Amino acid sequence: MPVLNNISLKPYNTFGIDVKAKHFISVNSVDELKDLYASNKYPNKFILGGGSNMLLTKNVEALVIHINLKGKSIVSKTDHEVLIECQAGENWHDFVLWTLKNNYGGLENLSLIPGNVGTSPIQNIGAYGVELKDTFYSCNAINLDTLKEETFYNKDCKFDYRNSIFKQEAKGLYIITSVTFRLSTKNHVLHTNYGAISTELENMNIKNPTIQDISKAVIAIRESKLPNPKEIGNSGSFFKNPVISVSEFKKLQQNFPEVPHYVVSENAIKVPAGWLIETAGFKGKTFGNYGVHKKQALVLVNYGGASGHDILKLSKLIQNTIYRIFKITIEAEVNIF
Repeated sequence: MPVLNNISLKPYNTFGIDVKAKHFISVNSVDELKDLYASNKYPNKFILGGGSNMLLTKNVEALVIHINLKGKSIVSKTDHEVLIECQAGENWHDFVLWTLKNNYGGLENLSLIPGNVGTSPIQNIGAYGVELKDTFYSCNAINLDTLKEETFYNKDCKFDYRNSIFKQEAKGLYIITSVTFRLSTKNHVLHTNYGAISTELENMNIKNPTIQDISKAVIAIRESKLPNPKEIGNSGSFFKNPVISVSEFKKLQQNFPEVPHYVVSENAIKVPAGWLIETAGFKGKTFGNYGVHKKQALVLVNYGGASGHDILKLSKLIQNTIYRIFKITIEAEVNIF
């Protein structure tokens, strides 16, 4: 594909923000990607995957490289597990559905998460008691200094809650080209105790769920409370759930005894950011053509025509209000450019 000029990035980000790329190209192979970085013609480069975990606040004065690497392959398979390599440009949910079609277990709780496979390790995506790190085996990534591919195994990635080495010391130094997952082929371990999965399975009259049933339950739950980015611009959860110390939690509980929480360790407690935002009165609040979703307070939405600055301004208002009321700092989960 040739380099295009002054291209709108509205179709390439799930918020539907209409900013322009000075230059744009979609790459379909690792060799194309290496050639682009070896060339000095475009010194400034901006990597774009599924566009699901970003908020664009200005035009991109660079060469935007859309990662469009496709394909899936079985690396190895035994009676109990399979290693599957998936290229970075594959849609995440489509990949999950493919694994379920083949009865490979491990990703069912992560159904319907927006974005592409290549960005999933960066964020260590997670939902309903499961995180990417639970099935991640390795990923291949181009070192932008040497232009050689390197392999990162699970232990190398320093996975944490919505975090990894690719958001910390390796940020901007690598481009992930493929991800390999270790999935089960039989005796699947089911995770049904987090959130409303058990209730949804009961509503579906399913007593002995399969991995496919769990995926259907997760999809039903997500569709009931999360807006479809194809219909309303959003990036899913905009904020991380804050993790606070036990002493901080006890102070919070004195003023808000009903606060929901999850014990992370003997020293740390996770508090749902959605509850904080809803309690502060933001759920369903609109500001012209943008606002907070009516069913999920974690989701900021673009109803059409909002700018990235509008969404950013709202996020800062929410953060400041949460700190004023609860003395808790909530961090953005999305990348802001």
